[in-house]
This record gives sequence, structure tokens and C-alpha cells, in this order.
Amino acid sequence: MKTRFAATCFLLGAFLLPVAVHAADGDKDRSSPKVFVKDSVITTKIKTKLAEEKLVSAVKISVDTDNKGMVVLSGTAKTQAEIDKAGAIARATEGVVSVQNDIKIAAQ
Repeated sequence: MKTRFAATCFLLGAFLLPVAVHAADGDKDRSSPKVFVKDSVITTKIKTKLAEEKLVSAVKISVDTDNKGMVVLSGTAKTQAEIDKAGAIARATEGVVSVQNDIKIAAQ
């Protein structure tokens, strides 16, 4: 039983080795799982902070992060204060290099 378990672990490790090597190549492009996870973490941090803010309507704001740490905010907000606050939250988030704020004021 122990031999079978050890053999299974060895084979699983052998099959996962190319994935680990590919992930260690660095932040070359979005096709790398490591880069995609990093981008997703930044996006999630910003969305979480937006949801915690009572002033900002996080449901109507979209956050996209590229592989260099540039964040693009889009969607609609009720006021200019919400737009400014969303931009400030994004800029203050760790890992963000720059922010492009394309949020518009929603028509009432």
C-alpha cells in the first residue's frame, strides 16, 4: 500500500514539473498562471475595498488589471465624488502602478 502511494506521488510530481517550470519563467505575459493570479489578486483587493466603502457603488464599477499593474476602472457611479473615491482606492492598493479611471456618472 505504501509503495503504491509513493509511486502515485512520484508520477503526479513528474507530471506537474513542467507546470512549475513554466510558472517560474516570470511575468512575461498573461498566459502565465503566476501573472494571471497576481493580476486577479490586485483586482480582488480593489473590488473588496470598493465593496467596503459605503460611498462607492461597487456593483456598477468594473476593475481590470493588466500584467504590469495598470488598473482600468470602468462603469457608472452616482456622483463625481464616487468616481474620485474609486480612483483613490485603486491607487492606494498594493501592486498598482497606474490607474486609468473611465467611470462615468450615471444618468438619473
